[in-house]
Amino acid sequence: MYRTKTCGELRLANLNETVTLAGWVQRIRKMGGMTFIDLRDRYGITQLFFNQENNANLCEQANKLGREFVLQITGEVAERSAKNAKNPTGDIEIIVSELNVLNAAQTPPFTIEDETDGGDDLRMKYRYLDLRRACVRANLELRHKMTIEVRSYLDKQGFLEVETPVLVNSTPEGARDFVVPSRMNPGQFYALPQSPQILKQLLMVSGFDRYFQIVKCFRDEDLRADRQPEFTQIDCEMSFVEQEDILNMFEGMSRHLFKTIKGIDLPKLPRMTWHNAMKYYGSDKPDTRFEMQFVELMDVLKGFGFSVFDSANYIGGICAKGAASYTRKQLDQLTEFVKRPQIGAKGLVYARIEADGNVKSSVDKFYTQEVLQKLKTAFNAEVGDLILIMSGDDANKTRKQLCELRLEMGSQLGLRDKNKYSCLWVIDFPMYEWSDEENRLMAMHHPFTSPKPEDIPLLDTDPANVRANAYDMVINGVEVGGGSIRIHDAKLQEKVFEILGFTKEEAQAKFGFLMNAFKFGAPPHGGLAYGLDRFVSLFAGLDSIRDCIAFPKNNSGRDVMLDAPGVLDQIQLDELGLIVKEEK
Repeated sequence: MYRTKTCGELRLANLNETVTLAGWVQRIRKMGGMTFIDLRDRYGITQLFFNQENNANLCEQANKLGREFVLQITGEVAERSAKNAKNPTGDIEIIVSELNVLNAAQTPPFTIEDETDGGDDLRMKYRYLDLRRACVRANLELRHKMTIEVRSYLDKQGFLEVETPVLVNSTPEGARDFVVPSRMNPGQFYALPQSPQILKQLLMVSGFDRYFQIVKCFRDEDLRADRQPEFTQIDCEMSFVEQEDILNMFEGMSRHLFKTIKGIDLPKLPRMTWHNAMKYYGSDKPDTRFEMQFVELMDVLKGFGFSVFDSANYIGGICAKGAASYTRKQLDQLTEFVKRPQIGAKGLVYARIEADGNVKSSVDKFYTQEVLQKLKTAFNAEVGDLILIMSGDDANKTRKQLCELRLEMGSQLGLRDKNKYSCLWVIDFPMYEWSDEENRLMAMHHPFTSPKPEDIPLLDTDPANVRANAYDMVINGVEVGGGSIRIHDAKLQEKVFEILGFTKEEAQAKFGFLMNAFKFGAPPHGGLAYGLDRFVSLFAGLDSIRDCIAFPKNNSGRDVMLDAPGVLDQIQLDELGLIVKEEK
């Protein structure tokens, strides 16, 4: 046996036992004739003790070891004289009697510590070393626990886990597909699934009733901190349900996860319409850990000679409680923040509520104190508050800019606590959104989303105002899951395809198998998918999903450890019938 115990389980109850441990050298400390080594495995760290007086040869061997050497040791459990309360094994140490070096190691390129000296690129290149760090390993352990609890909950609710194909056909709409050439079908390509959407709907047609899958999905899109080219979904579908059934079922799953993983009793989740989310927060995934809702000010500030406001189609603002102490330099920095190209605002107006209750603003010369007091009343502002105002020609664009300012103020004022969770459902999304690039209506979610029954007549007269039977779960300003009630009627599905610009021939070529399946008796059905990576990162308090994925890609979509993607040999290209253009 390589070991009889792990490096995380020994306690005072094991005193005087002879044990064998195996693991990696975390650190070495030499103190005169004594040497202390911290031995690490997945389960923890145990201190080893070597004494020159007791065994000079063994102590000499220990002094020649380096960080990350793989060891096997045997020794007796003893009580430590200098205990370490921060370490679960900190009351004991092993007086080593046998030492076996299983594998010598080069000095690692960065320290294997929680506070490492390795940058992101270096750690990703040596990800197998990065995964030895306890803080990174803890994220993967959390991910494991969450998937176990998801499976447990869904199994008890009668769901079947069914695997769907990874090699499928490319479909229009949505993000770009990753494509895979077929050697046996020259000139033809598979696509990697962006989600198992159509397949899980076909499982409902098959009578499976309740399906789930913890599944890899692939999207060839630009990356951010919360995106990867391959990601994992908790993908679910149910038959004979309405929206209320779905929300209750998966609110229950979220409540189960919060309780079992975080020890938090989640209250009933509030619901907010998409319209109100955009009106009051400028986002369909509002961060509701703090207030600071938008207040529209067209009736208060327009028409007093300030041309920026007088010519605007939208004027809105937020009230930052207690922030009137912001200096001119800080306010100038906020102005520069909203004028950055990523946000694109032209400027920012501010107003302070001073100690005497009067309002002091950056546009005082255009407004009397009487008007400014109306501004104060509109926000229910108090002494010490700071009002920040933005305007623009495009209401939606300006709201999004104001949203960025709101989030920045929330961060600066310490209102976005990672240990606080605010969850809600956003419902009643628009069915369609206009694409200037495509010059047509496009599905806001996907083309299989059902319109709200009362809005179906608008498909013929005013499709842009049709609401979808769609819903997103939002936690701390992050969309962690979303879904919809699906279309299960072939004629309604044909109508939706028509609005999206598909000819009957195109719709039949791309989705004929789905519409034909509906003709054989499709039940009403719906579902949703959670982003497992995002859910885990929220629970772990991470800024990026990369640290809860074992082997992630960087922001360029590259795996710097495997050096992927890479070039193919000419033989492989010839077999696939592919010609690669040389870069000029």
